[in-house]
Amino acid sequence: MKEDLLQKAYDPDTFREVGKQLVDELSEYLKETLSGSGLVLNYQDPQEQWDLWKEALSGDTPGLETENILKHITRVHHPRYMGHQVAPPLPVASLMALLGGFLNNGMAVYEMGMAPTAMERVVTDWLCHKLGYGTSSRGILTSGGTLANLTALLSARRNKASEDVWIEGYSGGLAILVSEAAHYCVDRAARIMGLGEAGVLKVPVLKNFSMDTSKLPGIYEAARQKGLTPFAIVGSAPCTATGSYDNLEALADFAEEYDLWFHVDGAHGGPAVLSEKYKFLVRGIQRADSVVIDGHKMMGMPVITTALLFSNGATSYNTFSQEAEYLLADTVEEDWSNGAKRTFECTKLTSSLSWYAVLKQYGESIFEAFLNRQYDLARSFSDLIRERPNWELACEPQSNILCFRWVPKGIPPKTFNKINESIRARVLEEGRFYIVQTRLKGVLYLRTSLMNPFTSSDHLSELLTYLDTLGKASLSNDEALTETDVP
Repeated sequence: MKEDLLQKAYDPDTFREVGKQLVDELSEYLKETLSGSGLVLNYQDPQEQWDLWKEALSGDTPGLETENILKHITRVHHPRYMGHQVAPPLPVASLMALLGGFLNNGMAVYEMGMAPTAMERVVTDWLCHKLGYGTSSRGILTSGGTLANLTALLSARRNKASEDVWIEGYSGGLAILVSEAAHYCVDRAARIMGLGEAGVLKVPVLKNFSMDTSKLPGIYEAARQKGLTPFAIVGSAPCTATGSYDNLEALADFAEEYDLWFHVDGAHGGPAVLSEKYKFLVRGIQRADSVVIDGHKMMGMPVITTALLFSNGATSYNTFSQEAEYLLADTVEEDWSNGAKRTFECTKLTSSLSWYAVLKQYGESIFEAFLNRQYDLARSFSDLIRERPNWELACEPQSNILCFRWVPKGIPPKTFNKINESIRARVLEEGRFYIVQTRLKGVLYLRTSLMNPFTSSDHLSELLTYLDTLGKASLSNDEALTETDVP
């Protein structure tokens, strides 16, 4: 009986039938969603979703539940999706993710992932070249920017700290310098490493939310007087909340002067190196010791895949030096093909298949075309916002991220946070658009990440008209006008 069940589960004809049905359903979903029809999401609270899927699992009818899933997800392919920094993946990249999941070749050692391992080397070498790195550079793909940033900082500590933390353990006193507007994963990585709150030296930002590099010498010296030893500085390209780029040239100069590891979190905007129009935003990135670039943000890959790139490939090999005799053997020559030597992950996704397929199918120009279009669109959106009364930008956009808020005349400014929070809540509830919100120095802003290449200026005009309507409706709420959440 059990053998019959296994035979049925692996039956090639059944797989072909179910697979064709799934691809047909996804093709129709893609066609409908790209056209802009329907809602971006049909929001339900977590309890409702839990009840729904618990009941579905207990049902008697087997099946993939694809139709039901598609009713209860956020449709990133929808042109009115303007929320988080996740791209609608290129269909060919998604197909390759399916291939990787089917083949299931873990990539700890070369013989378990020959083709994807070699493809990873090709892709990361290409990215290193585009950064302006030399032939000694190397890269790896890993599961997300958080893991990649942590790995980079571990490499920084291993190569810059005077003590060997890997062998001797951490005795304290180390620190990193990072913008107060940097992604929270950098702070989290430092704390995981045991640096604690004191070991994360937050650098103030300018009005545009990029790092105020003039403050670096003072913060560094103050840290030294407290007995701390900074070993790395992290630049944001860009920061997550506003999409503002740090001055990477100034950071490179500072890192060189003080003998610090220079790391760039380019998870979102690192692909600007591929754009003739916008590569000025990342001047100096070629001087970084390490750089992170997410494939699932501005490069159209499925979640979750990130490139971690080192200017000196040798520094990537000593981060996780340890014995694993059943997997890894010490070698004199460079052992780039055994990925477990350089990543947290042992078994890891064959995400290189997606990167390689897109390069093979469309060439690198598709990345430049996507980034240019979305960055241009954000600038057009900022123009639309300025043209309308009662709207305010947090800062001029440098990337495809834009923060703005409704500030109606005649209303006490102390109520603006509550009003904009109410607007965002209604947007989520109604599902016509998907945007998010953020707080910048205590001020609440609506926030868009223009990730969809089918979002147009017409959609953005429609959004502003819709938000105007929601804002006016919120003014009838007395509570919104009397609560104060900003001094």
